[in-house]
Amino acid sequence: MVKIGLRVLTRPLPNQLPTVYRTLGENYNARVLPSIIHETLKAVVAQYNASQLITQREAVSREIRKILTERAANFNIALDDVSITSLTFGKEFTAAIEAKQVAAQEADRAKFVVEKAEQDKRSAVIRAQGEAKSAQLIGQAIANNPAFITLRKIEAVREIAHTISNAANKIYLNSDDLLLNLKKMNLETGRK
Repeated sequence: MVKIGLRVLTRPLPNQLPTVYRTLGENYNARVLPSIIHETLKAVVAQYNASQLITQREAVSREIRKILTERAANFNIALDDVSITSLTFGKEFTAAIEAKQVAAQEADRAKFVVEKAEQDKRSAVIRAQGEAKSAQLIGQAIANNPAFITLRKIEAVREIAHTISNAANKIYLNSDDLLLNLKKMNLETGRK
């Protein structure tokens, strides 16, 4: 159900005042306008669906004005202004629009979740490939150059020293305790 508020400003044609008074009387507005306004509104509104009434409100208003002007001219009445002042829909229609908007928002949210999951999956695959490549390169570096382990030990000792130097409490550690001697471990495991 659609409720339309329509403002219609009328006046009798000045050169036809005696005719209007004889045929329609003093209450010409009350006798003529309600019927032609209702008929015109029904005829014009029936051509549009609810969303078109909202989006094409000006076109609807122009069409109503055109038809009403023609019909009122038959009764020697001029229309100064015709405009739609309000346009409201029934509770069922409003609830349906709200439900549609909620469903669209939920669909967008679900689409976003799916896209995010796909991006997370791609990110995890790329991260895993990077870590595998890194492990492979480290393995090759160790195999090709035994000094690589010594370089890593020095980097680790620098990081530990930096962390300890920035701490509030100063701790002194024996350098032998910081890292395992991996070469010595290889020799001992090889002897067993």
